Amino acid sequence: MSARIAVLDYGMGNLHSVARALDRVGADVVVTARATEVADADALVIPGVGQFGACVRALRAAGLEDGARGFIAAGRPVFGVCVGMQVLFEGSDEDAEAGLGVLPGRVRRLPPTVRVPHTGWNTVAWTGRRHPYAAGIPDGTAFYFVHSFAPGVDDRTVGVSEHGRVFAAAVSEGGVFATQFHPEKSGEAGLQLYENFVKAVNAA
Repeated sequence: MSARIAVLDYGMGNLHSVARALDRVGADVVVTARATEVADADALVIPGVGQFGACVRALRAAGLEDGARGFIAAGRPVFGVCVGMQVLFEGSDEDAEAGLGVLPGRVRRLPPTVRVPHTGWNTVAWTGRRHPYAAGIPDGTAFYFVHSFAPGVDDRTVGVSEHGRVFAAAVSEGGVFATQFHPEKSGEAGLQLYENFVKAVNAA
């Protein structure tokens, strides 16, 4: 029996696209705004589309912040997507609202020398600390991005991309893995990333 993966429904993500992609690779998915269903799940996906502050405030207003923090504190598998990645940091140049702060640092605006939002396909280079979720995905594979802000590169970075500056395209800390790009919009490579995530959850 496949492990249950909860996709947080706080009104700020492309929930059903994420859920369909996870379902396609064999996950038992529940899209939920209920803290009890989050607590009972084996893994958590935090999607996010739009503005950083609006996403953080919506997450808190939905009463889901504590559930997400509990998952992370316990080292349980968490996958953040796009702004769902950004809200894990301490803050963002986009809004004065504090992030969850489970990852250190701030999310910075992309340089004015390039077109923003950065929309479309861009390659990702995996770092030397290659993450198991990236297994079978070649270095330099293109993924789909839609963003104007991105975290910088540090020792938690497991994938990098460049648009005006080099930025963290994927990060990992404990049970947390998160991407600035959208796996669910990234064709077979994105599905492979989700499939590796689902297999790891099932094997745990």
